[in-house]
Amino acid sequence: MKNQLCRLAISGLLATGLTLFSAAAFAQQDNAAAPTPDASAPQQGGHGHLTPDEQVARMTKRYSLSSDQQAQIKPILANQQQQMQALRQDSSLSRDDRMAKMKSIRDDSSGKISALLNDSQKQKFAQDQQRRQEHMQEHGAAPAGGPASE
Repeated sequence: MKNQLCRLAISGLLATGLTLFSAAAFAQQDNAAAPTPDASAPQQGGHGHLTPDEQVARMTKRYSLSSDQQAQIKPILANQQQQMQALRQDSSLSRDDRMAKMKSIRDDSSGKISALLNDSQKQKFAQDQQRRQEHMQEHGAAPAGGPASE
C-alpha cells in the first residue's frame, strides 16, 4: 500500500512537471513566432520616436528654422537615430551603460544643433532641453527621442 502511494505521488509530480515544462516550451515557441519590428523601418509612435523628417518639421515650426538650417539639422538627427537604434539592439550593455551612451549621443546632437541656431532659437532650444531633462528626471527615465521638444 505504501509502495503504491509513493508511485502515485511520483506519477503526479512527473505529470505536473511535464505539464509545466510543455506550457513553458509552448510559451517560448509563441514568443519566438511573434513578429518583430523591421529594424530598417522608421521608429515612431509608442515612445516618441520620430523620424528625422518629423523632428525637423517639429523643430521648424517651434524655432522657425530656415531651409538651410533644416538641411543641416536633418543629417544630425538621422545619425542620432541610427546610433540610438544600434544601442537599443546591443544586448551586451547594461541598462545603465545604455542610458549613459544614449545621453551622450543626445548631448552631442544637441550641441551640434545648437551651433546652427541663431541667438533667439538657441535660447528657446536650451529652455526646451532643460524642461525635457527636468521632466525625465521627475519620471526616472532617460529621454527616448531626439532633441526636438514640443
